[in-house]
Amino acid sequence: MVGSDLSGLAPSVLVRLGSLELVARTIVEGFLGGLHRSPVKGFSVEFSEYRRYLPGDDPARIDWKLAARSGRYYVKEFEEETNLECHLLLDISGSMGYGSQPVTKLQYGGFLAAALACLMHRQCDGVGLMLFDDRVIESVPVGSRSGHLQTLLSVLSKAKIGGKSDVAKPLDEIATRLRRRGLVVLISDLLDDPGAVIRGLKHLRFRGSEVIVFHVLDPAELTFPFERVAQFEDMETASQVIAVPSRVRQCYLKNSEEQQERYRRELRLANIDYHLVNTAKPFDDALMSYLSTRGRRA
Repeated sequence: MVGSDLSGLAPSVLVRLGSLELVARTIVEGFLGGLHRSPVKGFSVEFSEYRRYLPGDDPARIDWKLAARSGRYYVKEFEEETNLECHLLLDISGSMGYGSQPVTKLQYGGFLAAALACLMHRQCDGVGLMLFDDRVIESVPVGSRSGHLQTLLSVLSKAKIGGKSDVAKPLDEIATRLRRRGLVVLISDLLDDPGAVIRGLKHLRFRGSEVIVFHVLDPAELTFPFERVAQFEDMETASQVIAVPSRVRQCYLKNSEEQQERYRRELRLANIDYHLVNTAKPFDDALMSYLSTRGRRA
């Protein structure tokens, strides 16, 4: 597999691999293989992070392949141990069960969380996990010892769809738990009150943590491709409505884009990274976004 770009595989292909650990490692090794000729060379245990090139840095430390890929200049940092605490928050509320493709939002979010956990573990960072809907369903404390990653992936692989969502609640809970600054990654479709979600994210940022948000949406939610009269059901409340797609499409798309723009604008002002993720797309951009946010801590 040396030199291959397996992270570029469609999620619908990756889901056939079965094992979540195999999916995660395939995504990570493929991603690293896209950055370097070999998915192993240049990424020893001591590799900790990328950061943006700054005037005065030795140009020899620039990763030129990454520059060609991303259009930006990064240098690699090497440390024996970073001791960064990373917290993965995965939304498992009812709406995450939707999928117009072979992969649901929950499956995609689980793949992304697993891949990030593998990448974090590889960088010697401590990583923890929290699954939530309108409450915290299960959590794995931050750890970095041998075997911790397998424990986290095991919990993640058993995640099942929950009930109503309340994104702000787990955000506030983890903010009160934090004893040191770290990195918090939220993976959710954000189908909740935007004001409450943004306040919760700002609370985390105020506590000193870096925060990155992956707004996971199905392609049908992004384009509303429906043509025939259809009955739409809220996956969290079971309420139903019959609609003529041609009559509601423009309004739906307008409201959806306005919500995305609100998140993008207000989170940017709070120095929080926001990334819209399409579940039909490979994971390269999401992993690159993580490296960029991670590198800012250098």
